[in-house]
Amino acid sequence: MLAFAFEEASRRDCALRAVHGWKLPPAYDYVPLFDPDNERDIGLSVTHMVDDMLLPWRHKFPDVDVSHSVFTGSAGDHLVRASQGAGLVVVGRHLRRSPLGRHLGSVAHAAAPVAVVAHD
Repeated sequence: MLAFAFEEASRRDCALRAVHGWKLPPAYDYVPLFDPDNERDIGLSVTHMVDDMLLPWRHKFPDVDVSHSVFTGSAGDHLVRASQGAGLVVVGRHLRRSPLGRHLGSVAHAAAPVAVVAHD
């Protein structure tokens, strides 16, 4: 997915904005003494993880201006907002072995063309 996104941004001579969402596992809702600083620390770790994932692609495509944002919460809401003004939205999805269940979800409401890139 990142290869496709960087190749398209380079080909289109446009900036790339990487958006990554995460949330705590549901079990944390039941932890009576969960320290909010833990969530902040996890958020920082996720941000560093995204930086690390983007780094080799930044080197391979130095002509692409890259920014990124990491958020907690509903991916759909953030995706739709992030798609405002975009020329193309690139999303990844795991390969599905079953025809049952949702396939696109919130990405269908994006304000730009969407490329869905399947990966394992």
